[in-house]
Amino acid sequence: MSNIFLKRVYEPYEEVDGCRILVDRLWPRGISKDAAKLSYWFKDLAPSSELRKWFCHKPELFAEFRIRYLEELRTDDQKREYIQQIYEMAAQGPVTILYGAKDPVHNHAQVLMEKLED
Repeated sequence: MSNIFLKRVYEPYEEVDGCRILVDRLWPRGISKDAAKLSYWFKDLAPSSELRKWFCHKPELFAEFRIRYLEELRTDDQKREYIQQIYEMAAQGPVTILYGAKDPVHNHAQVLMEKLED
């Protein structure tokens, strides 16, 4: 969907961000709630605690992590509801999905964006 964007929560706020949604289960270190300028925090859209701990941001586990997280996104009712809300918000204007991971490629937000663009 062309109205949904992705960026690290540590990147500066911009007016064009529109609705800003943090999708991490844990609050990102070193950033204040004021600086984050969040519209929403969908912590339950993040991977389950078990999956997050298993993955531990190891790039060599990313392919399997992607499969498991996509399965969670398909089967978890709460996650599906959040995805629907994102689609509805994006129909009204820009939505920026925010994440805290250092690796811009091997993280759950990339998988979430894949699902949102599907």
